[in-house]
Amino acid sequence: MACGVRVTRDSTNYENRKSYQVLMANQRKVAVLIGSLRRESFTRKVANALIKLAPPSVVLEIVDIGGVSLYNQDLEPSAPRDWLAPRDKLRAADAVLFATPEYNRSVPGVLKNAIDVASRPKESNAFNGKPGAVISVSPGVLSGFGANHHLRQMLVFLNVPTMQQPEAYIGGAAKLFDESGNLTNDSTRQFLQNFVDSFARWIELILAGNR
Repeated sequence: MACGVRVTRDSTNYENRKSYQVLMANQRKVAVLIGSLRRESFTRKVANALIKLAPPSVVLEIVDIGGVSLYNQDLEPSAPRDWLAPRDKLRAADAVLFATPEYNRSVPGVLKNAIDVASRPKESNAFNGKPGAVISVSPGVLSGFGANHHLRQMLVFLNVPTMQQPEAYIGGAAKLFDESGNLTNDSTRQFLQNFVDSFARWIELILAGNR
């Protein structure tokens, strides 16, 4: 008579639940900064698509920056409340995803201001050491290339180890979504899936090196 461990459906379900609990306990929090305030923003639609496509190892959460007042160092001794919320959310995050359109070959002012607020004073830089990724979005064919690379220059100074590949430039954005904001282009969906999966692996690589 053969002897061994009897595997039942209950034990398999237990192991699955245990694995899920471990995964959720180690889930990485990714703060998403969106450089557009427009209600029907293509950049926001891309960010929402990435949130849906993200693997279970990461959870993406948009940090609202629309109400962040202009940075003024004179206000630091009693910082405005609208500075504190994004600073706290970014410090609590494991990584940061920057999604931006392009204004005048650079990043929009709302995103630049949010970065200034969260990174000042320099000694309290909320981005310091956090893995990052950049995706630029545009209805045009240049796909926000200028904004993407201006943003990458900032991240060098902010000590954000930024994922280099795959680079993400989303052009022709006006043709990628239906009236409800759902992504309808299969090749773009596949690209975004690869991008967010690669970012999840990048996060683990950088955080492992930071231990």
